[in-house]
Amino acid sequence: MISAYTGTQIREAEQRFFQASLSSGAGAVLMQRAAYGLANAVVRELSLRGIRRYGASVAVLAGKGNNGGDGLFAAALLAARGMRATAVLTAGEAHPDGLAALERAGGRIRILSDHNAGELAAEAASTDVVIDAVLGTGAKGGLRGEAASLVGKLRAAPRGFVVACDIPSGVDADTGEAYDPVLPADITVTFGGAKAGLFADPGADYAGQVQVVPIGIETDLPSPVLRRLESADLARLLPAPERRSHKYSRGVLGVVAGSQLYPGAAVLACRGALSAGAGMVRYLGPPEPTRLVRQACPEVVCGPDSVADAHVQAWLVGSGIADGDDEQLQRVRDAVDTGLPVAADAGALPALPDALARHVVLTPHAGELAHLLQRYGIDLGRQGVEGATLEAVRRAAERTGATVLLKGATTVVAAPSGPVFSQAEATPWMATAGSGDVLAGVLGSLLAQHSDDEDKFTAFGIPPDQRWAAIAAMAASVHGRAGAAASAGGPVTAGAIANTVPEVMRTL
Repeated sequence: MISAYTGTQIREAEQRFFQASLSSGAGAVLMQRAAYGLANAVVRELSLRGIRRYGASVAVLAGKGNNGGDGLFAAALLAARGMRATAVLTAGEAHPDGLAALERAGGRIRILSDHNAGELAAEAASTDVVIDAVLGTGAKGGLRGEAASLVGKLRAAPRGFVVACDIPSGVDADTGEAYDPVLPADITVTFGGAKAGLFADPGADYAGQVQVVPIGIETDLPSPVLRRLESADLARLLPAPERRSHKYSRGVLGVVAGSQLYPGAAVLACRGALSAGAGMVRYLGPPEPTRLVRQACPEVVCGPDSVADAHVQAWLVGSGIADGDDEQLQRVRDAVDTGLPVAADAGALPALPDALARHVVLTPHAGELAHLLQRYGIDLGRQGVEGATLEAVRRAAERTGATVLLKGATTVVAAPSGPVFSQAEATPWMATAGSGDVLAGVLGSLLAQHSDDEDKFTAFGIPPDQRWAAIAAMAASVHGRAGAAASAGGPVTAGAIANTVPEVMRTL
């Protein structure tokens, strides 16, 4: 599992390292470790791209703080290994020891001024590697003045690969908010621990591949603010039948989805639930969706008409339910009132009560979350949600009392308290009609199968009251992996995603 922290948490751990160290040069030790890891990451990437290290060129954009110092020391190490290194000082001054090290190694120093941003941008763009070391984790806001002009011109130019030092300049380490202009990185080499802002949109748009370099503070880090499940975590957490399991013990999911206007959503939600291993799926809905579900999914039990008469372990409600479909919306409210785990999607969201519980998992996209927050007097708009996904999903979970899964390029899941989960296995080709219905089905299936399974999550270090967020993250990961596998780099349909879910789970 990947754990990520705020910039404040990392800086406090560094401070404790300084206080515990008997050496007055403790700060220099951390900087040298960071620089060494950064330089090695550059060398590995050069090798992967088939570029000979000796004679290759690197430009480091160096701010005046410690982030710039990390970049300068890394450039000095690369120069000592045979690379042509140039430092562009974006503030007219820089870390003195790092600057001296680069000069000793034969590196060149260029100073950004109010008349040479275009020239220096062209020079940096012509190198094999650009290291962005302007702003670090303590910076608030984005680049200004000539530094902003330099990065804006460099971003518009063809260039070599970009390595961000700790975090791309202009991305908030805590929230992932991005302040234009930001130079997109191919790799972000981050120190001590991953930064939460690298794993949430829009920060993740600029981070590229994230590599964590240990520098000696790791054992002193507190609980993370963000987690990301990896393949090994899913292998341990995904449900699997035991020898004497039967369809009822494997999880029965009730589905209230679809309408006369959107009947296909009911089919896709049921297919998603079946593909993720639910022992039984019961469907409740209008005649036309019911007919389609019977045709497409003969395994699904259609009926009864009443939520109260359906014996299930969890509910999926809302996919494809249209405004004015009073019978379906009443079933939605009845399902929430059962006290069972609920995956609430799309059309269910406006019908829910204001106060919910953690075992209700809301699955909005950015526009739906903006509308939901408006009910609580928070007017972010879709653009505001997309520009600060971590903050938006946390506020939604706090206000509703529910677990909230915000769909997007990076899916983030927040409970009312505890760390946020972040998953990003999906492909952009999954932005297609019905994909969210399949995700809702996968989530509902996992909720039904894990409805009483506290011990597995406790053994994994996830408290019982946070397991609903972990289950939602599992669903997002499985769904994203299935979409990526089904797409294989090209267009994909929601039905193809559902078909691929069983293979993903088998592989995991």
